[in-house]
Order: sequence, then structure tokens, then C-alpha cells
Amino acid sequence: MLPHRPAPPGRPARRIALGALSLAAVCSLLVTPATAAPAGPLPPEAHCAGRDRLHVPGAARQQADCLAELTTAGTVGSGHTDPADYAGLTPKDLPTPTGVPGIQIDGYFPDTSTTNTNHGWQHDSQFVLRLPDHWNGGLVVAGTPGNREQYANDRAIADWVLARGYAYAATDKGNTGTAFFRDGDRPGDAIAEWNTRLTQLTRAAHAVVTQRYHRPPDRTLATGMSNGGYLVRWQLEHHPELYDGGVDWEGSLWRADGPNPLTSLPAALRHYPVYAAGGPRAADAAAALHRAGFPAGSEFLWPYHHQVYWDLTQRIYREELDPGYDGDTEAGTPYCASGTPACDADYTYADRPAAVHRAVGRIALTGRIGKPLITLQGTLDVLLPISEDSDVYARMVHRAGRGSLLRYYRIEDGTHTDSLADVFPGRLRPMVPCHRSAFTALERWISGAGRPPADRTVPRPAAADQATWLTSCPLR
Repeated sequence: MLPHRPAPPGRPARRIALGALSLAAVCSLLVTPATAAPAGPLPPEAHCAGRDRLHVPGAARQQADCLAELTTAGTVGSGHTDPADYAGLTPKDLPTPTGVPGIQIDGYFPDTSTTNTNHGWQHDSQFVLRLPDHWNGGLVVAGTPGNREQYANDRAIADWVLARGYAYAATDKGNTGTAFFRDGDRPGDAIAEWNTRLTQLTRAAHAVVTQRYHRPPDRTLATGMSNGGYLVRWQLEHHPELYDGGVDWEGSLWRADGPNPLTSLPAALRHYPVYAAGGPRAADAAAALHRAGFPAGSEFLWPYHHQVYWDLTQRIYREELDPGYDGDTEAGTPYCASGTPACDADYTYADRPAAVHRAVGRIALTGRIGKPLITLQGTLDVLLPISEDSDVYARMVHRAGRGSLLRYYRIEDGTHTDSLADVFPGRLRPMVPCHRSAFTALERWISGAGRPPADRTVPRPAAADQATWLTSCPLR
């Protein structure tokens, strides 16, 4: 799920205000410079050749620009990314690869919602496509974490894959911001649209890549973190024909019978204040949090998650899937005390009406993947606890008879938000190098060059320094 962007300024409030997030001092995903795809220099006339002939199928609007640099080393200055969209997801010292000229296409598909303010378009279902001059034959498609917009993965994922020679496409998922639940006519519509929009973009990006390079991509890979990881799982379950494989980085798990975020987060809201207050009931509250999936040893992360993530995430996703719980109030009451009427701290998903479970069922995962998938999640994830998420999803895949298509790596001392590795140096292992190791393992797997290591918990290096953790994550 990852950090949610606040609703754009000037949007009318409906019923009650949601309140702003205080995302204090979030640093984040450190990554290593990527190696550019092996390709000879193009003749000058080939740079951005055919830009005016490129057409994004189904787009209501598109704008193609010839850029000297497609990574954030150039797009920040040229206005072809939005640093606010990836704020808090990468560290200030993140190395940015350079030397990736090519074409960027921004645009949007037809839609009725207007939460995405990028380019002044006031239009959702925005996308970005980047087509490097030096192409390695592949396409990477991504959905965004949290409720962010199409540039959210630019530093964590896009820069690296572009420098490796991949074409890259990303979508805002069709609705953005902390009031994303206002989109759609019935519970679950907004999240269901996320899946539709990534499918739509993948098909369109495949066509544009074929136009640009005069042949289709020889491999199409889906990847994303948090909500973006959920999209990878869903796509490989429902549209495996569009992809050669995917990397799921701590994807959200939705199941009609649970577990899902609405079964773990209320326990955090209910028991954490008692734990934080200390006194004779604190030990029992900690034990209740552990039973809910928040692992022993993660206690140092609880205050931050209580302040930033748990409350808001519970309220806005509960509003999307169960708006009747709090009557006419929109997305509940922030930080309400347990015992307050319609308080999200007392929400019990199992007791909610069948219609609520049907709404979750509309977006639920099954484990029936149809192409190779690598899943990774940190053992100290306290937004989506690993025992309630990827551990469960891995079992689902095996029960569905698709275990040969899955590799699952539990990253010891990784957490949901890599920025916290900077806030708590030495206590958390950054996940981004593990994502890169998983991605390259997937490349070898689908090319027939070697199967990835068996499922395992990737141990924290006994004597590694912080610099090593930021650049290395061997899966063996």
C-alpha cells in the first residue's frame, strides 16, 4: 500500500475532512546504478525517429516528446516527471543512472474521474510511456504504490530498468489520492479499476513498442510494490497471455474470507494505544498485536506506523469496500477511541454483511498464476504483516497447483517502506536491492538461463555495513 499522497488542494470535501498526513522525514529506496543495455550508438537521425507517427491505442490524449534523458537525471529538469509523486520513496543520495535518450509519451485514457492534476489535465487514467533509443527488446509495465500517480515508480524502478534498455510504461491506476474511494458507483469499483487500467496500458504499450521498434517486445514483465505488487499478482492470474513474468514486491493481499488489510489493521488501532500507554495492560496489548500478525521485534516501528499509516489506510480502504459501516460519515473518524460508535478500531471484518465480503471478492486473488512470478516481502513489514500477506499468498499459489511458477523470498529485517532503513540505520535491510536481484533472476528464468533459488528466507548479512545492504541482496 505504501505512502498515500494527500488529496490535491482545492478538492471539495464531502461530509467530513480526511485530515492531512504528517509524513515526517521519510527517506527511502536506495538503488545501485544499472548497466545500460548493450547496444551500439544510433545514428543521429535515428534519435526519436518516427515520434510523430506513434499512436497509443485507446488514448483520449497523448503528447510525445523527444528527450535527451529519460531518467530522472533529466526528466526533473525538463518537467517530464513529478518529484512530488515519488517523494518519500527514495533517499536523497540515490544514484541516478544517465545516458538514456529517447521518446516519452504522456497521456490519458477516457475516464470520468478527475483526481490526477498532473499537466493541469484534471483527468485520471493518466499514463507515461518511455521508449529508449537503445532498446534491449523488453517492456516493463508497472502500477503505482499507494494512491499515487504515474510517476511514483520513477526513482525506485523506472530509472533502473530504462538504463538496462527496457521500454517502460506506468499508469496512475485510474484514481488517485486519499479520497480514491469516491470513484465508482459501488463498493470495490475503484480498486477493480486499477486492474482494468493496467491491462489496458499493457496492451497499448505493446502496440506502441511495436510501432517504435518495428517488432513486438520479446518479453513483457510486470512489476510493482505494495498496491503495485497486488496488480502484478492479479494480472498474472487473469491475463497471463500479456506477460512473460512478474516481480511482486510486497503486494497487498485481498481475500473475501480474509486475511486482508481489513482484518489486521483494526487490531493495530485497537491495541496500540494501550501498548503505548504502558502500565499493566501493555504486555497483553503487545501480545494481541503479535497475534494479529505484527511480528515480535518490530515494536520500534509501531509508533511511526500508528502516526502515518495504520489509521488512514484502514479508514480509506474500509470506506471503499464497506462504506455503510460508519453511515453517512466519510471514511470514519481519525484516531477514534475504541468503544466510540462506528470506530474503525473496533471494525470486525468477519462480522460484516455478506455484501461486504462480495465487494472484497470482486478484487480478490486466487493464486492461480499463469506465468512465472517472484514474490518478495520483508519480515518486519508492519503495514501488511508478512504472515497475513505473502506467506498466505504463497500457500494459495501452491494449493492452486501453480507452485512451479512461483519463487518466494522472505527478506529478513526488510520492512514495507525502504525509507525507514535510513530512519533506523542498522536495524532494517533495504528491500530495493532485493527487488533488483529478483528482477534479474526472473530475466534468467524466463530466458531459460537458469531457475531461481528455491523459496527461502534471505538472511540479513552478519557483518555487512549500510552501504553493502544498499547495493547487494544475493538470493542464494
